[in-house]
Amino acid sequence: MKQVKPFLVAVALSIAASAFAQQAAPKPETVIKWRQSVYQVLAWNSSRIKANADGQFNREEVVRAANSTAAIANSGLGALYAAGTEQGKGWHDTSAKPEIFKDGKKVGDLAGNFVREANELAKIAANGDQAAVKAQFGKLGQTCKACHDDYKVKD
Repeated sequence: MKQVKPFLVAVALSIAASAFAQQAAPKPETVIKWRQSVYQVLAWNSSRIKANADGQFNREEVVRAANSTAAIANSGLGALYAAGTEQGKGWHDTSAKPEIFKDGKKVGDLAGNFVREANELAKIAANGDQAAVKAQFGKLGQTCKACHDDYKVKD
């Protein structure tokens, strides 16, 4: 039975992937919703890290949040800025400025910085040093700010 389960899982995943590949491209408003949702998850993880960096330190909580952030950073966020999503509404009006869709090299550099600092935070979190986590979390926050300053409509 143990050998059958992995096979059945593989078959189910193969069927699901095939069905997904045959679907039409998602609507722009769907992509905007996904983009907005991803940033809400990042905000949630940031709040978890900040609370632990500034207060009573729970290493496991920080590791989970840092690993989640790194996974999202490495997931290919650029795909969430597909053509046709420059304006519109997902859960709410998009706050992405049109320039983020035009400044490819600069945006790519900023995204690379985010990925690098998120990966470093995950490594540092695993060591459990609260001061090091706080310092690295500040570096990660600067990568977010650098993008928001130029490419996010102010609230």
